Amino acid sequence: MTRVIVIGAGVAGLVAAIRLARAGASVALLAKGTGGLQLSQGTIDILGYGPDRVERPLDALGEFAQANPGHPYAFLDAELVGSSASYVAELVGSELLVGDPAVNLQLPTAVGAVRPTALASPSMTAGACVDGAKFVIVGLAQLKDFYPELVAYNLNRTDLGSLGLAGGGRLEARPVMLDFPARENEVDSSGLTYARALDDPATRKRFAAALKPLVKEGESVGLPAVLGLDDHTAWSEIAELIGAPVFEIPLPPPSVPGMRLNRTLTAVAKASGVRVVPGSRVTGFRTSGRSVACVQLATAGGIREFAADAFLLATGGFESGALSADSYHNVRESIFDLPLRRPEGALVHGDYWGDPQPLFTVGVETGPDLLVHHPGGDAVYDNLYAAGGILAGATRWQEKSGEGIAVASAVRAADSILAAASSATTQGAAS
Repeated sequence: MTRVIVIGAGVAGLVAAIRLARAGASVALLAKGTGGLQLSQGTIDILGYGPDRVERPLDALGEFAQANPGHPYAFLDAELVGSSASYVAELVGSELLVGDPAVNLQLPTAVGAVRPTALASPSMTAGACVDGAKFVIVGLAQLKDFYPELVAYNLNRTDLGSLGLAGGGRLEARPVMLDFPARENEVDSSGLTYARALDDPATRKRFAAALKPLVKEGESVGLPAVLGLDDHTAWSEIAELIGAPVFEIPLPPPSVPGMRLNRTLTAVAKASGVRVVPGSRVTGFRTSGRSVACVQLATAGGIREFAADAFLLATGGFESGALSADSYHNVRESIFDLPLRRPEGALVHGDYWGDPQPLFTVGVETGPDLLVHHPGGDAVYDNLYAAGGILAGATRWQEKSGEGIAVASAVRAADSILAAASSATTQGAAS
């Protein structure tokens, strides 16, 4: 049985671990924290801007890759990206992800902007920004970080045609505020507190009863994304009770929709046989020839080693601490001290509103099989792969490409590890 260590519990690490375990590998997933999904909006972004707004992301990937030859999409093609997104949707089920990877939804943000995404929670899709849509944006008086007046104002002033959307048009939105404490007498609640409260059917009924009189005929109801944490059907019950479509608008992190995805994918990983080792920071490693032999964890009882046949680095980028930069813009990968690909010239420029900062394209270079390479050269180790945010060449948050890169590279890396193991077994049998 092939032994694989996956380092990192974001969407790339979880998806790769699940795919490997379901194919028969013995998988341990080492995670220093809860992973980056809880910082996400609970959606799968494939390509939102390239640099113009994209309506059909899979169709746009070929031209985008030609214009950006150092980007991960240069070797993660549209067929792989689309099938990988669909694979994740199958893993978590239609209660958490729906849509077509080939077509971007246009959904409102917590500041009233319109953002493109490929797959979203079904609790969000009634908020699709299309010509003639009528929204009532509902704020909760005890919830900070969501201001319905701001959301409605910006949506009302948005010309969908000016965004480059086919058909153009406008929508209508009006704001209201609902006084509904998440807990009795609590005047300052978090989104997570509301989500846990709305997991309770009795609380949902009281919430819907208070909300229903605020809704006019023909309106869809936009609410902050707090409609249940563990009960993924809470939003649909609320919609049924008030007799109108309901949609969630993700809040700034930590994100309840992101938490739902994280908890579900983690549960799927464990059910698939993945051994999840939480709170485990990798502090070192040992090699054997051209291969990584084991990674080392610092524990209360001393150094603990995890040996494997293959290793997958899915630790993210700067946001997770997987990459760090000093005041001289020297960038370092934190576990294996891997050689990094970086653009020529200065990594940071002073024009904040101008071109993307080159710093954020720094990362690990791989071959098409996701084996880590020296920039422009051969593999660093024979059994070290990489996936997700650690990969060089993408400005993920600006392109709205992060999850597309993560899931496609996770699937490709897992399949490459399995293929290498099968080849080694065949060669061993032949000899």
